[in-house]
Amino acid sequence: MKGSKELQRHPKTEAMKNQYHTSQLSSNQCGSSLVQTIDAPLPLVWSIIRRFDNPQAYKLFVKSCKLRSGNGGIGSVREVMVVSGLPAATSTERLDELDDECHVMMISIIGGDHRLVNYRSTTTLHEISEEGMNGGKTEVVESYVVDVPAGNSKEDTCCFANMIIGCNLRSLARITEKMAKFHL
Repeated sequence: MKGSKELQRHPKTEAMKNQYHTSQLSSNQCGSSLVQTIDAPLPLVWSIIRRFDNPQAYKLFVKSCKLRSGNGGIGSVREVMVVSGLPAATSTERLDELDDECHVMMISIIGGDHRLVNYRSTTTLHEISEEGMNGGKTEVVESYVVDVPAGNSKEDTCCFANMIIGCNLRSLARITEKMAKFHL
């Protein structure tokens, strides 16, 4: 097809997706995976995502964040203040895994005044190169599993979580693509 570009995914991408983004759900849980392709190099995108202490750098619904324990590494706990208008004010979150070599981050929500009980998310980054170009694209995959609150359906719960994650991933793309163009 004229004008189309062949995307070349890193050979480890599918194996990582199978390892990190395939979950067994219990009958009272739901989950999903969202993918965002970003026209920015993986190291730049990872430098924003890996900052557990600064989710407001790209997450639109985060007003502020303060570490309650740890220094931003594995086991750290953060208290996130959510912007008004959402059905929550705070979320307490723990960093379960942070792998700078494989570009994997896992977070659990362990408290807060919301209904996201047993929420666990995994984010992985994958390098993509385009035929005839010098790379510079990143595929971000974020998946989650969460309990379905009483009185809600799996569809409603996933729709809400997908909306928030989708907005965050699009924001991450806008910010890092702008940064990449500025640094060229």
